[in-house]
Amino acid sequence: MLADCIVSGIIAYLLGSIPFGLVLLRVFRGIDVRTTGSGNIGSANVARVAPGLGLLTLFFDSAKGVAAVLVGRAIALHRLSGTTDLRYVAIITGLSALMAVIGHVFSVWLKFKGGKGVAVAMGAFLGLMPLAVLICFVFYIAIYAICHYTSLASILSAALFPAVAGWMMPAVQRPVLLPFIIAISLLIIVKHHENIGRLLAGNENRLDLKKR
Repeated sequence: MLADCIVSGIIAYLLGSIPFGLVLLRVFRGIDVRTTGSGNIGSANVARVAPGLGLLTLFFDSAKGVAAVLVGRAIALHRLSGTTDLRYVAIITGLSALMAVIGHVFSVWLKFKGGKGVAVAMGAFLGLMPLAVLICFVFYIAIYAICHYTSLASILSAALFPAVAGWMMPAVQRPVLLPFIIAISLLIIVKHHENIGRLLAGNENRLDLKKR
């Protein structure tokens, strides 16, 4: 198991560390996303400059989260040689999901700096529990539609997801998979600490694409 954890963790970290927002905006607009808006490399900040590139960033950041979980699952199932051990698969895929988010937040290509991990986490969670993601995505859209604060929608959705996932996942997986999900959600919330401060102060930036 240790070898599988190491291999899947490294692959997931490297996948997560690819800064698609930075690359896309630099290639197509010649702009370093870190010098504009919030300075974040994620899709919301990219969308403030170029909504289309923001959507592409969302897609690719989510895709690397999905890919990390799928690779982890493939490694786990290969080790099991045709049998299915839900706990083993949960450990490897949960670790892969966490490492992908850590890779995005602390990217080796950006001197261990990065984004806030929302899109990557969404992709990783999609690979783990797609129906739970759908429920939380609807919740995210509802919050954003009301206030146009992407940060608030992200924070509340991250807080909600462990509860939804824990309720929906098989009981045998809950003790080993849920801790990874909780860790990811807490990391996302902690990375939004500045947004939380601005929200409490009433000066958080809104993202209203209709005005662009």
